[in-house]
Amino acid sequence: MFVELAEKARIALCDKYSLTELTVEWRRPQDKSHGDAATAIALQLAKNLKKKPQEVAQVLCDVLKQCATVEKAEVAGAGYVNVWLTPEALIAELRNTEAACVARPQKNGPVIIDYSQPNIAKPLGVHHILSTVIGQCLCNIHRHLGYSVVGWNYIGDWGTQFGKLAVAWKKWSKGKPVQEHSLDELLELYVRFHAEAEKTASLEDEARAAFLKLEQGDKELRSFWEGVVRVTKSSLASIYERLHVRFDTDIGESFYEDKMQPILEEGRKKKVFVPGKEGSLIVEFNEAQKLPPFLVQKGDSASLYATRDLAQIRYRIDTYHPQAILYVVDVAQQLYFQQLFKTVERLQWKLPLLEHVVFGRMRFADQSMSTRKGTVLKLEHVLDEAVARAAEVIAEHRDSIQTDDEKALAEMMGTGALVYGILSQNRRMDLVFDWKKVLALEGNSAPYLQYTHARAHSVLRKAGVTDPAAPEKVPALTVHERSLVGTLLRFAEVLEDARAQRMPHTLANYLCELCQEFNSFYNTEPILKAEGATKALRLSLTALSVRVLKTGAELLTLRVPERM
Repeated sequence: MFVELAEKARIALCDKYSLTELTVEWRRPQDKSHGDAATAIALQLAKNLKKKPQEVAQVLCDVLKQCATVEKAEVAGAGYVNVWLTPEALIAELRNTEAACVARPQKNGPVIIDYSQPNIAKPLGVHHILSTVIGQCLCNIHRHLGYSVVGWNYIGDWGTQFGKLAVAWKKWSKGKPVQEHSLDELLELYVRFHAEAEKTASLEDEARAAFLKLEQGDKELRSFWEGVVRVTKSSLASIYERLHVRFDTDIGESFYEDKMQPILEEGRKKKVFVPGKEGSLIVEFNEAQKLPPFLVQKGDSASLYATRDLAQIRYRIDTYHPQAILYVVDVAQQLYFQQLFKTVERLQWKLPLLEHVVFGRMRFADQSMSTRKGTVLKLEHVLDEAVARAAEVIAEHRDSIQTDDEKALAEMMGTGALVYGILSQNRRMDLVFDWKKVLALEGNSAPYLQYTHARAHSVLRKAGVTDPAAPEKVPALTVHERSLVGTLLRFAEVLEDARAQRMPHTLANYLCELCQEFNSFYNTEPILKAEGATKALRLSLTALSVRVLKTGAELLTLRVPERM
């Protein structure tokens, strides 16, 4: 932001104090009364220069005041420099915001983002939405900013749960072919297994034996497993479609079946994997690392999640040569990822950035989410409830909400409210979901964003324009115009911050702020009734607000209506 300003400041300070290298960073002040841009460079330089910060700041101010693009410059506080730009310079700077609305060519990366991660034979629970939408949002932002991305749905399609399901299917499915089962019926079999296993302990041994046979290539069990995978993927596809979620690959755990043994042999050879109890293999960590032993192979030689994850990291490195692998997984797996990452470091592989993108838990009052007990709160049902509640909001506000397709708008509002209710909060914090808040037409909510977009779009529709240009000669800016411009100018910076910090709520909260600024501008400044350059300016600001809201919403996986 403000590249020319930064360069003039750099030259001025280097010339004055005989500096060879200097970067002057300008930021948009949080307090709008502090100008359009501010820098703390004088505070950073003063100690080494043995000068008072205010003295260095005044040198910079005196130079900047002579710039044609600067309206005012002043020293503030302990040595900050605040600058107000001319209207022409501010509007010209909006070209960066326009550019930020367009996806860049994919030149960086690749970045692998591992998210959603459902288990085969189980419907998506509401808790799956956290990883799914956070991961998809991070994929969208990275791609938009020019990164080659591999969005990876790492499906749990292997493990002892298949042994359990195979035993349940043989005992209680009454000969019904697996491909004719619904996902709910498969879940019922899984839940019944656990209920029966509490009474008959030998069932757990049968399940372990069945999975071992599956790993060893038993044809009947392989056919059963393939049928379960097909049923599950077909069922999940419609949910992902509603959430605007798209994966580049859904290679799951089973893919690494023949890739684990070389990793185990490498670990033994390097003495990273050592014998544990009953013939198992473990990784032991030193006292400084403060980590418990990490199991990588069971005593009966069966693999487990960690074994497959090690093979998966090796495969991803060798196949994609990524610069980073991001795992969007909840806080309960924090210890596991610490052990996993330390283990691959011990194996001395040339590693990309490995990052666990942690998120907290989502709670609905008095709702359990245990699949084993059969009380999982299904994501499909929560989406349906969101849409039904959105339809009620539309009915209650029929006088102010305009739409030609209430059903489509309810789907857009309902799913958007659910998703935005998650993405607008700091992912590291636990989330207590509040239907009233997320469906409100005012405040930090998807309906507020959608309504503001539709309102701004209606202005352009009434004016008969789609992409109005700013006037060549920019008139003096009112307080609300200047404030809206300042907020629009932050879009590119916000996108990069959201990417770098993996924090979607940074973008969501910015869009809410932009909605507030636009509505304040809309309610205060006449747009369609203005004349000449003033009308042209206000229409151009309205059009850019539409573009930023639409771009930002779609990066969050939301859709915004043109009429509402």
